[in-house]
Amino acid sequence: MASGLHGPDQERSRRDRALGLVEAVAVDATLLGILLVMIEFLVLAFSGRRGPAGMLLSAEQILGLLHYGWAAVAGIAIGLLWYIFPGAVGSSPGRALVVGLEERERDLPWSRTAYGWFAAVFIELTFFTGWLITELDLVTFLTQFAKAADIVRGLAHPSTGVLEQGLVLLVQTVFLAFMATAFAIPVAFVLAFPSARNLTRRSFLARLTYAVSRTVMNFVRAVEPLVWALIFISWVGIGPFAGVLALWVHSVAALTKLYSEQIESIDCGPMDAITATGAGTLQVLRYGVVPQVIPPFLSFTIYRWDINVRMSTIIGFVGGGGIGYILKPRVDLGEWGEVGTLVLLIAATVWLMDMISAKIRERIV
Repeated sequence: MASGLHGPDQERSRRDRALGLVEAVAVDATLLGILLVMIEFLVLAFSGRRGPAGMLLSAEQILGLLHYGWAAVAGIAIGLLWYIFPGAVGSSPGRALVVGLEERERDLPWSRTAYGWFAAVFIELTFFTGWLITELDLVTFLTQFAKAADIVRGLAHPSTGVLEQGLVLLVQTVFLAFMATAFAIPVAFVLAFPSARNLTRRSFLARLTYAVSRTVMNFVRAVEPLVWALIFISWVGIGPFAGVLALWVHSVAALTKLYSEQIESIDCGPMDAITATGAGTLQVLRYGVVPQVIPPFLSFTIYRWDINVRMSTIIGFVGGGGIGYILKPRVDLGEWGEVGTLVLLIAATVWLMDMISAKIRERIV
């Protein structure tokens, strides 16, 4: 029987299968590598092994002893074998996410599948490993509250000495966040379309653009605004402009993600209908995509401004302008009455903006 695929379609099918294999094995190798690292961490943590000073190894010391390279190699090898021989234990997490489940597994509950048990074990180990790495000590937290009594008393009795300066810098904080959001909107709007999977499936170049755009945006978003603020402070100097730039960069990445995910969830019917009339790519986007995404885009933008107002407080800690610029020195000096005043101003502003933005989003969506 002749195959139903010919020429370019057959080539595209082979390329898609090869890409699916690479993506599935990459997912499995990453998850398995992380799992092996966590297992080794837990083994060392409970082994009673001691460092040069005779003390039990700290979480930081254990992290320095782990064999990350071997875990990566083992993860790739196991992931590849698991993909090639799914019948032995069942579909791997990568195959389940990228390629799809085997026919016999589609109606099974998670407790009877290999990928389900893998996910359960992975989550449990992640929790216990995270508990040890972050050195959580709930006993100390619950029994040493007396040390925080001065702080609580100062916050409960705010001082008016810093009220006027706080109000002035609070206005600067709000506008700092506004300008960062305003400059981020057009950039994120343009980048959202090549970052949407459903718009970048038709050619290899489109898929490559999607991969590059997503990778760059994920990297930018992974770097905290505080770090971007330090970079821009060394570039343009201390002040609110550095804070605007830091929040702008992070907002572009965050809004691009939100916008692109909204594009991925649109109804494709209008796009197909407009394409059938012979319309070009820009016309399809203009009349088939944009009208569907404008309301949620506005909602996401308002929400991002809300987030930026909160972030701008922390940006001020390192010299990025706003109310955080005078909050940090007072925390360092233990002037808790003035800290209480500034905290109340920030809380009131965030509460007010949250109320207003919720009402606006309610009307838009």
